[in-house]
Amino acid sequence: MSPNGSDRSPRRPMRRKLLQALTAGLVLATATGCTYKDFPRLGMPTPTTEEAPRILSLWQGSWAAALAVGVLTWGLILWCAFFYRRSRTKVEVPPQTRYNMPIEALYTMVPLIIVSVLFYFTARDESELLSLKKKPDVTVNVVGFQWSWCFNHIEDVAGSNGDAKTSEELEAIPNRFKEDFPANAGGVYDCGTPGTRNPQTNNPGPTLWLPKGKTVRFVLTSRDVIHSFWVVPFLMKQDVIPGHTNAFEVTPNKEGTFLGKCAELCGVDHSRMLFNVKVVSPERYEQHLQDLAKKGQTGYVPAGIAQTSHEKNRETNNL
Repeated sequence: MSPNGSDRSPRRPMRRKLLQALTAGLVLATATGCTYKDFPRLGMPTPTTEEAPRILSLWQGSWAAALAVGVLTWGLILWCAFFYRRSRTKVEVPPQTRYNMPIEALYTMVPLIIVSVLFYFTARDESELLSLKKKPDVTVNVVGFQWSWCFNHIEDVAGSNGDAKTSEELEAIPNRFKEDFPANAGGVYDCGTPGTRNPQTNNPGPTLWLPKGKTVRFVLTSRDVIHSFWVVPFLMKQDVIPGHTNAFEVTPNKEGTFLGKCAELCGVDHSRMLFNVKVVSPERYEQHLQDLAKKGQTGYVPAGIAQTSHEKNRETNNL
């Protein structure tokens, strides 16, 4: 009983204020209509493609959800530690609660809801990022090998004769990708070694040139083991698997030279599998293709290991 004769505890207003503050904090953290630009990137580089903000937004949303759950959990722990401490109750053994069905249902359903929400947004964004549009503006066959990269530009370039759809060097690529190849694309290529360096930045590895504002489809093949093609500021990477062709698309929207690397431990010299991506104007990109043709780098270097008939049939049936 309080000194004025009332049974009301002076700590109850404090409890209500603490609960109100926690609730307000969660609402402010989760219910605002902010975009990815209004939050810190949390270790991610500045996006340089039209698709990258979707990845960054998913990353930021996952952190926001984790922070909200963490604040709530820490708040409840501190609440119990402060308001139910032994010095306040003077009780040796507090009343024991058993089989509290509402609490058990709560700590069963809440994690399921959290995982379901994260799964929904992840599946939604992954489906969009991996969808392939018809007839991309540019197609590049990326060939990974120990310990560098080759880039087959599947383009109709003056001075390069042939057809990418029937080229023996690209025989390993499934027909479903070849359907979108340009007609009569003789193509040019650029192939690197671990000792290759970019002439402008002196960064190690070969340099892949791409046009700004054009949709680029990467067709990924490997000659030996599993690699992973990762252009860091694109925020997108995908495995390069022997006997299995992967593909994804991006639209670069910022000129510059960016770092790329293999993100899969592929052997003793994995750390040397570096490359560069130089995004330039479409006119400068076309000039680069002509420069490769003048150097005699016409046609294509052999792509990776072909898929088995069983794997090709499985993927055809799933289309």
